[in-house]
Amino acid sequence: MPSANPGTAALPAFTPEIEAATAAVWEKVRRHVTPMEWRLHAPLIHAINQLKRERNAVILAHNYMTPDIFHGVGDYVGDSLGLAREAARTDAAVIVQAGVHFMAETSKILSPDKRVLIPDLKAGCSLASSITAADVRLMRERYPGLPVVTYVNTSAEVKAETDICCTSANAVQVVEHAAREWGVDRVLLIPDEFLARNVARQTSVGIIAWRGRCEVHEQFTAEDIREIREAHPGAEILAHPECPAEVIAEADFAGSTAAMNDYVLTRKPRQVVLITECSMADNVAADAVETEFLRPCNLCPHMKRITLENIHQALLEDRYEVTVDPAVALRARDAVQRMIDLPPPAVTARYDLVRARHHVDVELI
Repeated sequence: MPSANPGTAALPAFTPEIEAATAAVWEKVRRHVTPMEWRLHAPLIHAINQLKRERNAVILAHNYMTPDIFHGVGDYVGDSLGLAREAARTDAAVIVQAGVHFMAETSKILSPDKRVLIPDLKAGCSLASSITAADVRLMRERYPGLPVVTYVNTSAEVKAETDICCTSANAVQVVEHAAREWGVDRVLLIPDEFLARNVARQTSVGIIAWRGRCEVHEQFTAEDIREIREAHPGAEILAHPECPAEVIAEADFAGSTAAMNDYVLTRKPRQVVLITECSMADNVAADAVETEFLRPCNLCPHMKRITLENIHQALLEDRYEVTVDPAVALRARDAVQRMIDLPPPAVTARYDLVRARHHVDVELI
């Protein structure tokens, strides 16, 4: 358990012992962390990994974490779907969410008996704040009988009002599953407008969408992609489906962060551009040493609130614990579990670019 006065605990210096213990991590991050920074990071990484063992804790690190967190202390690293699955099956007593608040809530929903910590309570999400449970209840009144498919980038209260959750990795699969299960030809897919528009181009199921947007991905434009091609004609361009549909149509590949990672590691392109959050490229680059990463990316200010320093303090001081009202969690768990119970696709889900170039209308609420 944490010490009685943990805030006074001093970090060890960068000793030869710590240097040796963290050498494998340094090899992963040395292209993205300076030697001076590493002398500060390495003692924190070593201390965090010791605390994890003492507290029977795991750190779930999203793909948008900085490399020192992603490669240094993450026990499970991946996209939202992967993090949710790991939260449901971990045997650890404590989960530290190296991500944003809705991810920590999802972990608590799936592991109600675990202590779930988030290092910074202000690590939010523009999508999660774009919609409320009351909004969903009004949608149900307006569209009775239609299933509500909700992106995991939402609060527990919103998930509790929904039928099934999805991520960018399985949104098409979930939409088509919901249409079959409910016997309908339209579904509500909320709250990301651009994800909904991109899914609509991949399926014959009609999509009713909300006006939420990711503040990172909405900034990219089709003109950005054309300028990249002109400057780097040999580069392969991979885009996240939270980007505008016009961006997806200009890309060489579109898929979730997990799909982007698989693409790069499998195809080994000479040059690649990841149209998503900046740290994604840094983290993939550590394992794709043959590929040059061009980085016209955008930072997520919420993800960047998570640091080695506040992860360390979270484990020392049990801060900040994330709780979800049990009645809300029970209803939300059904929606998340339905998503997790779907069989994974035979191949990594991607957004077919031939279909992506065709315009398909959504009904926008």
